[in-house]
Amino acid sequence: MQREEFEKTVLQAAQERGCEVVGIDFNDDDNIFEVTLDRKGEPVGLDDCEFVHRAVLAAFDRDVEDYALTVGSLGISAEEADKILEQE
Repeated sequence: MQREEFEKTVLQAAQERGCEVVGIDFNDDDNIFEVTLDRKGEPVGLDDCEFVHRAVLAAFDRDVEDYALTVGSLGISAEEADKILEQE
């Protein structure tokens, strides 16, 4: 996966939701990517995290690219978001 395209996709999706990206962590050894969002004036919700996550899934085929992605916010960790999504 090209890091520049990944970042562009994440930034664009976050902007569409009125969020800003405050962190993108890359673990190149395991192809794990963690995105952290924030929003001034109101909290980032699970729907915002899910929107960014789905934008990346639409842009990059996980089977071809072989990566894992978590999206969280300063108010909700990536692990908490994953647990909530698993319950739906």
